[in-house]
Amino acid sequence: MTLTHPLILVIGNKNYSSWSMRPWFALTMAGIPFEDIVIPLYEPGSAERIRAHSPAGKVPILIDGPVSVWESLAILEYLAERHPEAGLWPRDPAVRAVARVVANEMHAGFLPLRRECPMNMWHPPYAAALSAEAQANASRIQEIWSDCRRRFGEGGPFLFGAFTNADAMFAPIVSRFETYGVAVSPDARAYMDAIRATVAWRRWRAAALTESWVMPNNEPDWPQVPRLPS
Repeated sequence: MTLTHPLILVIGNKNYSSWSMRPWFALTMAGIPFEDIVIPLYEPGSAERIRAHSPAGKVPILIDGPVSVWESLAILEYLAERHPEAGLWPRDPAVRAVARVVANEMHAGFLPLRRECPMNMWHPPYAAALSAEAQANASRIQEIWSDCRRRFGEGGPFLFGAFTNADAMFAPIVSRFETYGVAVSPDARAYMDAIRATVAWRRWRAAALTESWVMPNNEPDWPQVPRLPS
C-alpha cells in the first residue's frame, strides 16, 4: 500500500515574510493541497524551531515526506516538477526560459527597494520617499511586467497569461508597491489588480491582518496609525 502525506510549508509571519509568501501563493493558486506551519520570526525560540526543519535556519521550507526544500525559488522549481499538471512554468521552452529569467532577476535583485520597503501588509498605504536606487528598481520591475504582458500575456491577466511561478515571485512586490505608495503605470496597476483579486492574495492578507507579532525593523518609520480591521 502506498502511503500518502500532505505537503507542509513552514513559513514566517504572513504580514512580513515575503519569501514565505512566494511558494504559499504558488501552492494556493495551483490548488495543490498543503498545510502551513507559521513560525513568527525573531521571537524567543524562533531560530531553534526553524532549524528543526532546515539546516539553513531560514523560511520557507517545503516538507514532502522525507524531502525538505528550504529556499523559495528551489521550492517553486520542485513544485513545478512534482506537479507538472499545475502549469507553474509556461509550456513553451522559449517562453519558459523568459519566465525563469525574470523570476531569477526578482530573486537576486532589487536590493535597494527590498531594503527600503520591507513587506508590511497591515500598514495603510503611505507615499514613502524612496532613494534613486529604489526608484530605479521600481521602474525596472514595471518594465518587466509590461514586457511580459505585452509579449506573452494574451491568455490571461498574469505575466504569461495563466498564472506561473513568475507571478508568485512578484506577488510580494505588489504588496510593497501598495504599502509604500509607489507610483505605477496603468499597465502595472492592471497587473497589480489581477494579483490582488486572486483567492491566494485574499487568504494571505486576511491571515496577515490577524497576526499580533510585531517586527520593529519591518515597521516603517512613519506616524503610527491604527491597524486595519481584520
